[in-house]
Amino acid sequence: MNQLKTCCLIAALGSLAGCAFDLVSVHQKPATFTAGGGSESFQLAKEVKAGLGTGFPTVLHADTVWKPVGTTEFGKVFATKDQIVKVEASNIHEAEIVVSERSLVGFYLPVEKTFAPLLHPILLEFK
Repeated sequence: MNQLKTCCLIAALGSLAGCAFDLVSVHQKPATFTAGGGSESFQLAKEVKAGLGTGFPTVLHADTVWKPVGTTEFGKVFATKDQIVKVEASNIHEAEIVVSERSLVGFYLPVEKTFAPLLHPILLEFK
């Protein structure tokens, strides 16, 4: 009987370990990325806190300089060397910002090649 309990306990723990990690995920949409810069760099005037609904907002620091690296159907993609940009849920994803009409609309995830939309676009203030 003890052997049966041990087997059941091991099976239950194994099934929990297999699925417990991905409790909250970043909503992602397929995106077509076209590389190409431009001269539309900008500097943020103030800190921006952007939420994807995961409970882990992404903070973009004031004074960061953003340079265009490409486009998607969701907007222009910008990257910075002034900070590491990530979006977080149960996993952490490398990210670049996506801007449309001076508003942050989401993040491009270059490893996954997807777009993670914000719940609400944020109008950016430039220096």
